[in-house]
Amino acid sequence: MNYWLFKSEPDEFSIDDLKSSTTTPWEGVRNYQARNFMRDECKKGDLILFYHSSCKNIGVAGVATVSKEAFPDKAQFDENSPYYDPKSSEEKPRWFCCEVKFKSKFNKVVPLKDIKENAKLKDMHLVKKGSRLSIQPVKKDEFEEVLNMSRTI
Repeated sequence: MNYWLFKSEPDEFSIDDLKSSTTTPWEGVRNYQARNFMRDECKKGDLILFYHSSCKNIGVAGVATVSKEAFPDKAQFDENSPYYDPKSSEEKPRWFCCEVKFKSKFNKVVPLKDIKENAKLKDMHLVKKGSRLSIQPVKKDEFEEVLNMSRTI
């Protein structure tokens, strides 16, 4: 099993939105490294830390799972979508997504500040300088530490 951190801006799509919809395609990723993680490494059943970014309460808001492995992101073919890519075609898609399923919401967001201050998480991609990827691998012990932190907030 793999562990991930997926970032989303809550005014676009929050943990509550995922809870309401139960599952959603994780579309709109337009970074090649993040795309490659989804396309090549995200497997059904993998666990995800659902991270709220670009908001007042930045941090991990809950847990999701990968419910369907990689498939072409339909938004790349939609000329009306902000994620449209004219260089993509149905025969040769450039962008992929996976389906994500709600698992749980934390009582309170685990703040990025607390994650950065936790010595057990000093090597986590999220806290490294320049790590802005919207999809990042997480080590099992890091995943478990964030879960433990969610229980004490």
